[in-house]
Amino acid sequence: MTTDQNEKSTNQTASTTAKANKVWFITGSSRGFGRIWANAALERGDKVAATARSLSSIADLSEKYGSQVLTLELDVTQPEQAVKAVQQAHAHFGRIDVIVNNAGYSLVGTIEEASADDVRALYDTNIFGTLSVIKAALPLLRTQGGGHILGVSSSLGHVTMPVIGYYCSSKWAFEAIHESLAAEVKPFGINVTIVEPGAYATEFGSQGSLKFAQGLDIYSDFKAQVMQGVSTLERGDPKATPAAIFKIVDSAQPPLRFFLGNQSLLWVRAAYAERLATWELWQEASNAAQG
Repeated sequence: MTTDQNEKSTNQTASTTAKANKVWFITGSSRGFGRIWANAALERGDKVAATARSLSSIADLSEKYGSQVLTLELDVTQPEQAVKAVQQAHAHFGRIDVIVNNAGYSLVGTIEEASADDVRALYDTNIFGTLSVIKAALPLLRTQGGGHILGVSSSLGHVTMPVIGYYCSSKWAFEAIHESLAAEVKPFGINVTIVEPGAYATEFGSQGSLKFAQGLDIYSDFKAQVMQGVSTLERGDPKATPAAIFKIVDSAQPPLRFFLGNQSLLWVRAAYAERLATWELWQEASNAAQG
């Protein structure tokens, strides 16, 4: 074997080692993407700290994977639980390589219908729950010299739909927070990727993942039309997603944003083209306002 071949073999071995044996911390592991990615990571030989609000919903992971998995009870709306779970996972496995903030739900209701309490509860999970996990993890990731934070957002972090406007707003906030975070933690060797799924055939659209604001009769027909349109969307196969997630976490230069599925780019490209056209149409008035 030549010197070049030796070097190539060594580099390939190092690359394989770097990609293998990752330790994951995943919120919302009881179903949907959280469960699918936890299973896939375990199947490829990684270790996973799987969390859910109810330990019984993830008990089968321990039965199947034994010491390869650590199951933890975590309600992300309880900050002290987030700190405890992250620290337990880190102490148990000795490190955490990938944090996946997947826990979340959608609020169904028009802007007028949803109460302040409805919106606060949504943000407690989708935003403040995510922040609790991130803040608990960052000191540990800095100490170990790096890590990767994956925030599960949505294509609705760029565009909106009526009737789920508050859910969309939580994802717009989610996107801004993670974009700022990426710049702040890059010097510590910590990567951030915002995963933006389109429509998928997961449990996310089930009654267990939706909450409904108290309705007003005046919106009944409109909401029925919107929800009918949503029900006809082509949905991706969630079991086809792990390979893409592995490609991201195994990359030396992972993307800040990643569309999961083949529909979102077309949708978002059209939305941004319309925004640019509007801004340009009103540019003269905008410039005059500069003074």
